[in-house]
Amino acid sequence: MNILNTEQVRAWDNYTIAHEPISSYSLMERAATTFTEWFAQRYDNQKTIIIYCGTGNNGGDGLAIARLLHYNFYEVHVYICHISAHKSDDFKRNLEQLPHRADILMTHPDIIGRGYIQEGDPYPTVPQGSVIIDAILGSGVSRPVEGYWADFFNHISKCDNDIIAVDMPSGLFTDAQTDGAVIKSKTVATFETPKLALLMPENQDFLANFDILPIGLHQDYSNNIAPHNIYVTQDYVTPLLKKRRKFDHKGTHGHALLVVGNFGMAGAAVLSAKACMRSGIGVLTVQSPQCNRIIVQSAVPEALFRADADEYAISQNTETDVYDAIGIGCGLGKAGRTAAALRNYLTQFRKPMVIDADALNLIADNPDMLQLIPKNSILTPHPKEFERLFGKTYDDFSRLELLRSKAKSLKINILLKGAHTIVANTEGVCFFNSTGNAGMATAGSGDVLTGIITSLVAQGYAPYQASVIGVYLHGLAGDLAAQEVGEATLVAGDIVEYIGKANIILYKKSTI
Repeated sequence: MNILNTEQVRAWDNYTIAHEPISSYSLMERAATTFTEWFAQRYDNQKTIIIYCGTGNNGGDGLAIARLLHYNFYEVHVYICHISAHKSDDFKRNLEQLPHRADILMTHPDIIGRGYIQEGDPYPTVPQGSVIIDAILGSGVSRPVEGYWADFFNHISKCDNDIIAVDMPSGLFTDAQTDGAVIKSKTVATFETPKLALLMPENQDFLANFDILPIGLHQDYSNNIAPHNIYVTQDYVTPLLKKRRKFDHKGTHGHALLVVGNFGMAGAAVLSAKACMRSGIGVLTVQSPQCNRIIVQSAVPEALFRADADEYAISQNTETDVYDAIGIGCGLGKAGRTAAALRNYLTQFRKPMVIDADALNLIADNPDMLQLIPKNSILTPHPKEFERLFGKTYDDFSRLELLRSKAKSLKINILLKGAHTIVANTEGVCFFNSTGNAGMATAGSGDVLTGIITSLVAQGYAPYQASVIGVYLHGLAGDLAAQEVGEATLVAGDIVEYIGKANIILYKKSTI
């Protein structure tokens, strides 16, 4: 699904209002109903609900949610925060619709003499065990939150209560770095499409996770926008999958070469090779130093082994014409003779390559090699490797634009690893992955990913498709493994073991 910026989301709302057609109030009611149903699946009506509302449309959402939760027998208390003098029309209408009772509108004029909290007021007491719903600003924040309201936001964030944000945590900028105070949420229930800020590592302190709640916005608008950022879900991946045919044979599914491992790093060779085999490759050859022969051939008997002339490091390049894809870098080391071999591979092999780990570090040490990389190749750096290759950035948003720019200018695909691994293709479109978990931040996980993607490229997938599918499959296998062994104890070998089950899930849906 497309990831849209704030202006595009507003335009999408307006397009839906004009073309469904539907009133803005009814669209807000639809969003509130969807949120209420989602919320009721997570919290029963024995919980006290505290809702903080701003005076714009996010506050209007909050007031509609308060009314619907009240009708579902929740004890609801509403605080209206006079953070802006402006009151949207839909906010005012939902305020009129709210039952004026002390147990639902704590700031009704009958209680404190006016219907809102303003600067200088004491902070409300939050009952222990209650659930807080943040509907103060949503995606409507236009400047950093400072002063009294910053202190107010920090006060709410420090409460030992579950905090649920409506669409966006209040104070968090949707499309840029945030400098002011932000209400820290347990979960963000965001409408229709994820917002870019929710996917950025720098914002991890402001939310634990998010759920996307579809509210029926008119799809013609989103479908007609040229993609810039895409959130990759199973619905995106399954149509890309190739189906096997009855008379296929090993030659049909590609021959890959993995150039991996040095002395003491046979594990990287084994993990990448196992993952490559599990991802459907027809034939795999592993080039590794002589010292790794017994280890690799014992651990991965299905793979061919080509021993380097060197006992301890990669020192030579082999004939490449027979290979459909080359993956290079896992456990490679940075010896001078290895750098020379890498340079030869970059020069000799003119099909897309998958370049990872120490191969990236060798290129960073020899920047002229960047121009030797075959067009449409795939680089798979983690953030530090990306920095070595392309330089430092001030924040995640500027790094995203540098990623996009380098992919376009070098005509390569760059896969930036992270919680929502980003694939930037040669046109500068960025694909954010939706699978995976924190347990996958473990040694060898990247070697598994390299093996998967190399296999897919060799099987004939377009390199950007191989990257997007590979990242999704890798994360899904990690999620299945974490369900079995737990995030804290997950190791890279567990990911390999669940590639098959992850494939079953993807292919089963693709045949429905």
